[in-house]
Amino acid sequence: MGYGEGVAHAEDPTLVSGGNYIKEGEDFSESVCLIFSPSEKDGVGNLARCLELFKENGVNLMHIESRSSARLENKYEFMVECEPGGNLGEAVEKLKQTASYFTVISRNHINNRGTVPWFPRRIRELDRFADHILSYGSELDADHPGFTDPVYRARRKQLADLAYNYKHGQPLPHIDYTKEEIDTWGKVFRQLTELYPTHACKEFNHVFPLLIENCGYREDNIPQLEDISNFLKDSTGFMLRPVTGLLSSRDFLAGLAFRVFHSTQYIRHASTPYYTPEPDVCHELLGHVPLFADQEFAQFSQEIGLASLGAPDDYVEKLATCYWFTVEFGLCRQGDQVKAYGAGLLSSFGELEYCLSDKPVLKEFDPPKTALQKYPITEYQPIYYVAESFEDAKEKIIKYSQTIPRQFGVCYKPYTQSVEIIDSKPQIQNIISGISCQLNILSDAIKKL
Repeated sequence: MGYGEGVAHAEDPTLVSGGNYIKEGEDFSESVCLIFSPSEKDGVGNLARCLELFKENGVNLMHIESRSSARLENKYEFMVECEPGGNLGEAVEKLKQTASYFTVISRNHINNRGTVPWFPRRIRELDRFADHILSYGSELDADHPGFTDPVYRARRKQLADLAYNYKHGQPLPHIDYTKEEIDTWGKVFRQLTELYPTHACKEFNHVFPLLIENCGYREDNIPQLEDISNFLKDSTGFMLRPVTGLLSSRDFLAGLAFRVFHSTQYIRHASTPYYTPEPDVCHELLGHVPLFADQEFAQFSQEIGLASLGAPDDYVEKLATCYWFTVEFGLCRQGDQVKAYGAGLLSSFGELEYCLSDKPVLKEFDPPKTALQKYPITEYQPIYYVAESFEDAKEKIIKYSQTIPRQFGVCYKPYTQSVEIIDSKPQIQNIISGISCQLNILSDAIKKL
């Protein structure tokens, strides 16, 4: 994963969340919803005066409802659904002038969202990230251990080309690893598996034997992404896809929204088996993969991804920082002990020992504060954040994501592997209908127990 500037895209895809091949109209909801809170300065009858603006401008009101305002203390706000005819624009402008709070909920403000960064709406659009790497890939920096090794550089280019040309739906590239590569993997594997029983969280230690049994995790074998991805899909719906190098924060987090983890397939240089300046197959498969098979962790990871979609650049970086201190370098409390669950810890023997010593500072995971914490990328972390549980971390991320300035909600649709932008009343009604159906199933099951 990368932590650089988000990649901006000018295009706005027309294929949207109703399915991979179904186009929607510009305003499929056929209505516009306005939410406003009347100003108190006008005194008694201010709501009536607001509604009179619609009559004056020939706008037909279809529905009105009120609720306590979540934005303004001790005030009410009103939702008005109106037909798009008449002089709606004039009514809106006058209403803005008299309201304490005002917003428009309609499809058009998403299609013309202007400064909102492009983000994928269906899983196959992740193919667009193939050439958006920030560093490495087949090109190595001068301080990389393999920079002066022509054989290693050629191998990196071979694997980078496979990842670059991969498209969603294809079988994941099968790699015939060399003896030298397997020997490097074996050294890392042996060293780390000695610490897992005492240092890794219980969820990790539950899954790791299953990876040995089902995915070919062995000292003398580097597992294939295809085998692991199939295992994860059966476990939590997560899947892997190959990547050539470091992605930007925005692109990497967008993958998590679809339960997709971008994984490298190359391995660190044989001269430094216990060090790598970049994520490699040891980091991905030993550090990241096991916990994607855990339901709570998978949901937590997806929530970070969903929160990033369409978010401003500064908030994407804040989410990436939360990701750094959780998925990459997170600790969690289990009973009266602290255990490691971050991939950067679980793939580094030295830092896995260090993080549970008395040397670093431990703080409670609190997204608004964690998101502002600076961190080094070339040395052990001086500060780690401790989560009470994956469930607790997930709830905190969901709450934090509600502070992101985004004029729409997003919902992942697993049947079509797409993301739906929630910005109109009919969509909300459809979601409520789906929840009601699930509640009926749950109620029926409880009665039968």
